[in-house]
Amino acid sequence: MVNNPELLNKAMEEIDRVVGRERLLQESDIPQLTYAKACIREAFRLHPVAFFNLPHVATTDTTVIGYRVPKGSHVILSRTGLGRNPTIWDEPLWFKPERHMGDDIYVTLTESKLRFISFSTGRRGCMAASLGTAMSVMLFGRLL
Repeated sequence: MVNNPELLNKAMEEIDRVVGRERLLQESDIPQLTYAKACIREAFRLHPVAFFNLPHVATTDTTVIGYRVPKGSHVILSRTGLGRNPTIWDEPLWFKPERHMGDDIYVTLTESKLRFISFSTGRRGCMAASLGTAMSVMLFGRLL
């Protein structure tokens, strides 16, 4: 965002509009910070906290996007590869928060469609995803 002052100003304007300059951002402000959350989501897509997901073991023979995965195989997912996949993302190396702001006004930091992974997913996903979301948004907002 430092390299793109327009995006930085847009995020700062949203925070100023929602929070103001007289107080610090609070957890109750988070649902209204759509653009700020889209910026964080885009940062997680491009620069995941961990490069790989925790390894999983296939419990049955299966096929995943045309690849045969025998039972007992260890499967490791590249978070960086997923977040920068050109078949999923248009211009995957560009920082574009708007790509996360579709018709749904409510922006979350988790990804249900598995186009990228921020806090892991499934029954072994991060137990503190909501805490991590709140901390990420509050830190981002306070830094701006």
